[in-house]
Formats: sequence, structure tokens, C-alpha cells
Amino acid sequence: MEGRIIKGIAGFYYVYVEDRGVYECKAKGIFRNRGLKPMVGDLVEIQALDETERSGNIEEILPRSSELIRPAVANLTQALIVFALSRPKPNLGLLDRFLVMMRQKGLPSIICFNKLDEAEPEQEDELRAIYAYSDCLLTFVSAKTGQGAEELKALLLNQTTALAGPSGVGKSTLTNLLIPDAGSETGQISRKLERGKHTTRHSELFWIQKDSYLFDTPGFSSLDLMETKKEELRFDFPEFFPYENQCRYPGCAHVHEPGCAVKAAVETGSIHRRRYDSYLDFYEELCEREKRRYR
Repeated sequence: MEGRIIKGIAGFYYVYVEDRGVYECKAKGIFRNRGLKPMVGDLVEIQALDETERSGNIEEILPRSSELIRPAVANLTQALIVFALSRPKPNLGLLDRFLVMMRQKGLPSIICFNKLDEAEPEQEDELRAIYAYSDCLLTFVSAKTGQGAEELKALLLNQTTALAGPSGVGKSTLTNLLIPDAGSETGQISRKLERGKHTTRHSELFWIQKDSYLFDTPGFSSLDLMETKKEELRFDFPEFFPYENQCRYPGCAHVHEPGCAVKAAVETGSIHRRRYDSYLDFYEELCEREKRRYR
């Protein structure tokens, strides 16, 4: 049977097989000999050993379309970045950091602002203006009232989506709204783990519907360091792309150089100043990191 690893704990892998349920599996020793370790998100072939207990062995790991090391997950196709409109007020610098990280990992992003029921209408207009040219889909929801949930769920269909964002923004409530059976753990796995025996949070895939999964992991909750060079940072801001060949100097960093088309676009409002300020902050951070490296 073919299934997908939705969780791994203490050498056991929980494989979801559509229309059959979750199987608790061990990986064959042949994978160790190959230097290959199963990852959450892997598509695998399993052999059922006990249909009553839903136990089996992983026989083969199918080719991966993508692979991340931190957090360890395979076959992601996009990211859902969740921030609250209030309580806490959105930290747009942190949001921009998430967007840079996801671009570096090659993942398209959906920006989701939660707690729409607590926001003023002008907040939505302002945020739409800031991220209008960020190359990201933008959606506003209320996990409390359900407003916008169906529109968001439609964006997750036929995708394997990484859920990211800081604490306190309602990610768990949103997950439970989109996937009512999710809870804090999937039901079948919780029973296999003897109702809370393992309390440590682990990376987990939640099944939404056919070929649609939501990936929740503590590994995307904070960002300590951007994996880029300052000369490459400009490529992580899609707003800059139309102006890339219009600057006076090739390879313009869009910081201090005269004749910079990006800075001119900021002055005219074609690029939102809030996004440009994030770029300057990140650029300075990378410069400082580079200085420390050579001290």
C-alpha cells in the first residue's frame, strides 16, 4: 500500500493511507544502510502486518519533490504564514523575515491574517497595500467566527502546506477550524500513543482531504538567521524585480547607490516604504553578520 508519513516518534512512523486510516510502522534496516531516514511528508510503500492493530513496515521511500532539513520534512509545496491582526499586533518585520525564509526554501507563501473579528476595516486595506506586490496570496480570516475559512481552505487543496507563524496568533484554533478532527493530535495516533503518553510536540501532517495536507511543526515558529548573502537579499523582495535593470549600476544593492530605480520607486509609492524598510533592516543585519565573521 502507498501512504504518507504524517508523524514520527521514537522510531515509529505513522503512515496515513487514504480510505484505510493510520498505520504504525517501523522502517526497515535497509534504509540505515543506504543512509536514508524517513521524514514526515514522505510518500512511502508499506506492508501491513496486522490489519486489526493497523501496524506495518515501511518497504520503500518514494522519490521526494522537495526536502527541508530544519525542520525535517519532505514534499512541501507552499507555506501558510499566519499572523494576528490584534492581540498580538502584527510584527511586520517578523512577517517579512518569514517571507524571506520561505523564498529561500523555494516555497510560495500565503499570508493569512487571523482575528478579523477584532480588526478595524482600515487595517485590512493598509496590509493589502503593503503586500500588494510581494508575490504572495493574502487572506483575512477569523478562526473564532469562521469568516474567511472556506476561502482559505480552497487555497490549501491539492497542496502540502507548511503552517508557520509566531505563538499567540491562533494557529491551533485555525487548524481545528480547517480540520475539525485534528485536535492537538490526530485521533488515531493519540490512541496508539496511549492518550498522551508522548507530550513533546513533533512535526505533524494533518490530512485535509484527498492530496491535501497541512504541516504543523515547532521548527517554523521562530527564525534566528537568514540563509543568504547581503548581495542576494534583493532577490527575496519581488517588488524590486521590475526595477532590477533600471538602476544606474549593475548589481545595485538598492541601499546607498545613486541612480537607484528601487529607491525612486519607494519615493513615488510604487514600492511600499514598509517593505523597503524591512529590506534595509535585513541588509544591515547581514552586513553586521559578515563583519563578525571576519573579525
